[in-house]
Amino acid sequence: MNVIVLGAGLMGKEAVRDLIEQQAVSSVTLADVDEEKAKAVQHSLSSTKVKVKRVNAANDQELQAAMQGHDVAINALFYTFNENVAKAAIKTGVHAVDLGGHIGHVTDRVLALHEQAKRAGVTLIPDLGVAPGMINILTGYGASKLDRVHTIKLYVGGIPLRPEPPLGYNHVFSLEGLLDHYTDPSFIIRDGQKQQVPSLSEVETIYFERFGPLEAFHTSGGTSTLPRSYPNVKCLEYKTIRYPGHAEKFQLLVDLQLTRRDYEVEVDGIVVRPRDVLLKVLTPLLELKEKDDVVLLRVVVAGEKDGKERVYEYEMVTEKDRQKHVTAMARSTAYTISVVAQMIGDGTIQKRGAYPPEQIVPGDRYIEEMVRRGVVIRATVR
Repeated sequence: MNVIVLGAGLMGKEAVRDLIEQQAVSSVTLADVDEEKAKAVQHSLSSTKVKVKRVNAANDQELQAAMQGHDVAINALFYTFNENVAKAAIKTGVHAVDLGGHIGHVTDRVLALHEQAKRAGVTLIPDLGVAPGMINILTGYGASKLDRVHTIKLYVGGIPLRPEPPLGYNHVFSLEGLLDHYTDPSFIIRDGQKQQVPSLSEVETIYFERFGPLEAFHTSGGTSTLPRSYPNVKCLEYKTIRYPGHAEKFQLLVDLQLTRRDYEVEVDGIVVRPRDVLLKVLTPLLELKEKDDVVLLRVVVAGEKDGKERVYEYEMVTEKDRQKHVTAMARSTAYTISVVAQMIGDGTIQKRGAYPPEQIVPGDRYIEEMVRRGVVIRATVR
């Protein structure tokens, strides 16, 4: 299996690390506009399987030329490239997966390519991070075991192992994305009706083994394609997990208009976005650096089986791999996209077209592969 990984950032690097450890993968091309950055990753992994290529993903011809001849493309670039990569996959006959991006309906635009992908004989699966991604796969797995699904509740959080002031949080993915998740409204299904609720609202207390009390609150984007895959459920909600008090502190920043993309003020004749200033202030303040992080996840899928009420629950607590210096978020995210890419490459996934993860990724095999990589997902049935 020959795989190309687009993007030499943290997620791209960890996807490459996972790929080279698999016997079925014969070669990996790491492509990035910054060739030196890609070479640094190649050097740190010291594997003869890794080749480096300079690619400007904004240039369609360059992108297609780089992808040509590979079996699968893992797109670990910023979400604004997702549609371009999907179209390049169709033109080159290469399967492709990405980490998602709910802003600007990017995932919707990838899924809209279904018929073209089918005709080209390729499989496109967007949204393969943790949330969306892992939660979609586990929701689909739980739902597949039921005759009728009525409730889906999702809880996910990437948090520091030891919280520090002022926010009890260190960023483990884009801070830009975090502000969007906190500012944009959250889409939920309640009492069978699709509706919006403010993000950071309806804070509830939640416990995990060795962790708690924690808080969980609505944030945008987490449900992604699930409302369309399960439109007839009575309840579908996604909440983000943090240490207590986090939502209240961030709510003040939102109320002060400091997180909006479309808000500007004039200071001494210069127009500035308060959001840009906030990002500049928060980025160094909230860097994880060498600190330990943890990813907590709980997926609850309830419904009926043979006329009886049944609940499937999937839970994960993943910590940083100190030996490899890989964050918990990178392990959870990069392994997810790598595992699914390999499932397409080895023929486990054979459907062609563009599909959300919950409709196409076999949950049992996915859990097995994640456990093999030290990311343990525990399933319980009630």
